[in-house]
Amino acid sequence: MTTTESMFPDRSDFDYDYDTLRTTGVILAVIMFVSGILIALSKKFTKCVKSSSNSSSSGTQIPKTEVPPQTV
Repeated sequence: MTTTESMFPDRSDFDYDYDTLRTTGVILAVIMFVSGILIALSKKFTKCVKSSSNSSSSGTQIPKTEVPPQTV
């Protein structure tokens, strides 16, 4: 009868480097967090800049339509 130990040899030669794994994970998390905030803020600021530059650079303005008040 074979045991589990004889079927799967011991692989103790391979050890995880948990400190490097943890450090790399924290660094990647910080990079992704900061890049996400930068992307969100850049879309917010480019939206404001584009809307103000379009109205000032073009000579024609888009006419505003009035919405009638709603009756209850």
